[in-house]
Amino acid sequence: MSILEVANIKKKFGKTEVLKGISFTLEQGEILSIIGSSGSGKTTLLRCLTFLERADEGIISVNGKTIFDSHAAGKPTVAEQRKAQLTFGLVFQNFNLFPQYNVLENVTLAGKLLAKERPDYRKNKKEILKQIEEEAVELIARVGLSEKLIYYPCELSGGQQQRVAIARALALNPGILCFDEPTSALDPELTGEVLSVMKSLASQNMTMIIVTHEMAFARDISTKAIFMDQGVIAEMGAPSELFDSPKSERLRAFLSSY
Repeated sequence: MSILEVANIKKKFGKTEVLKGISFTLEQGEILSIIGSSGSGKTTLLRCLTFLERADEGIISVNGKTIFDSHAAGKPTVAEQRKAQLTFGLVFQNFNLFPQYNVLENVTLAGKLLAKERPDYRKNKKEILKQIEEEAVELIARVGLSEKLIYYPCELSGGQQQRVAIARALALNPGILCFDEPTSALDPELTGEVLSVMKSLASQNMTMIIVTHEMAFARDISTKAIFMDQGVIAEMGAPSELFDSPKSERLRAFLSSY
């Protein structure tokens, strides 16, 4: 059974149809790279998957359970939508760290807020918060920033901030980790440290969806690749098929620009 099934996702903004029926599946441990020109719908697709946008049509299922169905009666409750969102972790292009919080606080913030909804929170508050912080320290070490726990975002390089963002996304233990062009805001010399962390996650069987313009990296790390063009999946398959033997003229033209 697939960990993720996406069926006929469509999305419009006004009269502009951005997604025109996107369908694909993802297995546990697979790494899907999504490539395509700016405006092809890549980021909108990620935003629909992570419920930052609501798709107009389609079905999204995780581990055989439907978490979004555009034809279902009524809208999901806030609790239902939050639960669906927690299936996915999202790493943004521009880090989106809270500048007033240090590294440890950025990574623990969401977990501490969610912990307050636990029925045993008042009784076990000290133990719960201690566990959240211990797990965050381990995640920060995992991305190679143990010495930066009390540093603030303004004291970190772009690459370090993005690694904090990855740790933050991992903190809620998502089933699928999504990256929206995670190196696009970085200088070339900082890109490698972020890609290294992503390779490490891949080696640990993390299921990932990566929107990227790093073609060599996408070819190297992916188990599946999608080329999006004008709101549709123009080509999909193994990276070797897309990158070495592109079928469409548009994909060949796109790859030739890199």
